[in-house]
Amino acid sequence: MKRFYLSAFVLLITASALLAQTTPVTVFESGKEGHKSYRIPAIVNLKDGTLLAFAEGRVNNAGDFGDINIVLKRSTDHGKTWTAIQTVVDYDQLQAGNPAPVVDLTDPMYPKGRVFLFYNTGNNHEGEVRKGKGLREVWYKTSTDGGVTWSEAVNITTQVHRPKQPATNAAYNFNEDWRSYANTPGHAMQFSTGVYKGRIFVAANHSAGEPLKQAEDYKAHGFYTDDHGKTFQLSETVDRVGGNEAMATEISGNRLMMNIRNQKGDVRARLIAISNDGGAKWDSVYFDNNLPDPVCQGSILTVGKKKGKQIVAFCNAADTKSRDNLTLRISYNDGFTWKKSIVIDSTGKRDNAAYSDIVRISKKKIGILYEKDNYAKIIFTIVKWN
Repeated sequence: MKRFYLSAFVLLITASALLAQTTPVTVFESGKEGHKSYRIPAIVNLKDGTLLAFAEGRVNNAGDFGDINIVLKRSTDHGKTWTAIQTVVDYDQLQAGNPAPVVDLTDPMYPKGRVFLFYNTGNNHEGEVRKGKGLREVWYKTSTDGGVTWSEAVNITTQVHRPKQPATNAAYNFNEDWRSYANTPGHAMQFSTGVYKGRIFVAANHSAGEPLKQAEDYKAHGFYTDDHGKTFQLSETVDRVGGNEAMATEISGNRLMMNIRNQKGDVRARLIAISNDGGAKWDSVYFDNNLPDPVCQGSILTVGKKKGKQIVAFCNAADTKSRDNLTLRISYNDGFTWKKSIVIDSTGKRDNAAYSDIVRISKKKIGILYEKDNYAKIIFTIVKWN
């Protein structure tokens, strides 16, 4: 009898979880709307609730390099329907990627908010850039009308990147030897409270020097602006080899938490870096073994506050081997422990659910934009977590 009651209880919990999640909606689908493949989702919401979903639109194939655009769709009904595709960045036949949007809500010149879209361009494959044969650059565009129109691109490479170039090219004449470079795949962030209120922070990573085994030439870092994009500063590099794709969020006490992919793969868990000064320096670095990871991207977002601590949401393929078992976790103590866990998509199939980004829909709901079915589509769903 006790076993029956336990089974019924499990079924009830499972049914409740299913009811709490909306029916997924396909936002981008491979082979449609002018692109063979769509990868690298990113999403933000505006003051009026409009959702902006970004992705890389890969024109000819699914490869990481080639003719790649940054594309956008908008939704005004909480993700039930989406506009036709819009190309925001087209770098001709070369690569534009790693869309990292954030909404600046503190600039008095733009009381309705101004959208920043940070991104990278590249003129060679990542493997070749790691060998010093190519260059990755860093740019941003802005929108003051909710993503309908966009400004001209602003190149900030000399402020946030340290590539070693011949002395004849004064613009890039640095002593350091950064090669591969990538913004966060997913949203950037802005401090909403405290002494750093208004600071926009973009998590990033780079390779330094000649390629090393197990991606040990990679490390994570970040860059930030305190004057709404006029100037930028680099953070310290996180002192842990293999740090790759990263995302950051605000936690209590004017601190910042950066959640990092461990490209080295020796520890199949997320790497965490904590900053006590808004992302300029890193005060502690450790692996969170409660966040298993198959060497993939993950997304993190502050969604509320409780008892003086920030409520933090984290989403990734919570598996040590496969890009599957997409799971949303909730922390009520600044992301240091994870009290709630909700499985979003798990089939047991390889590459079922990969990269994701999350967005706050309301006090109790989170939207998840993620890659599905061996990268065949990018879909959106809403989960009631509270």
